[in-house]
Amino acid sequence: MFAPLFEYLEKVLPLSPADKDVIYAVFIPRKLLKGEFLQRDGDLVKYGAFVCKGFLRSYVIDNKGREHIIQFAPENWWISDKGAGAGDSKGSCFIDAIEDSAVLLIDQAGHSKMLEKVPAYSKSFQAGMQKRSAAKDKRIVHSLVADAEERYNDFMQTYPSIAQRVPQHMLASYLGIAPETLSRVRRKSMRKK
Repeated sequence: MFAPLFEYLEKVLPLSPADKDVIYAVFIPRKLLKGEFLQRDGDLVKYGAFVCKGFLRSYVIDNKGREHIIQFAPENWWISDKGAGAGDSKGSCFIDAIEDSAVLLIDQAGHSKMLEKVPAYSKSFQAGMQKRSAAKDKRIVHSLVADAEERYNDFMQTYPSIAQRVPQHMLASYLGIAPETLSRVRRKSMRKK
């Protein structure tokens, strides 16, 4: 189960046997069935997760009971409640499996140890944070200025494989549009091809 994480980290720097020993010591393998929760809103945030196999999502539910998807996480992506502080704070979102999944969990102490002892992890984490920040800023700007069609087309260009794996209502939630609007946008897009 650790092979995908090793491959992911070795894209940045080679891992030494000592690095792999640290990884084995701090990560906890876990399997999630489709629909199973890794975390619920209000739970103590214990772990971040690296997705080895499968697909997860994080989302919030508003006071009208509507889901608003924050992130999708297919294989080789990280997912956590980034709104929660470090250690022993309550989560603000739900994280569940869209497909049967295998993940590697890491807690805050393990994360700190990895940053200190495994150069590939530290370098990968830095690059990932920069990439995530840029993607988040782009998503905020798109939600403010782009119409539904522009948001959909941008998502399809950026994440075509994700769009094929999620139900339409989840994609609509991520894009911040009604499922009916997404249906119209998709039909219009298909006619243009």
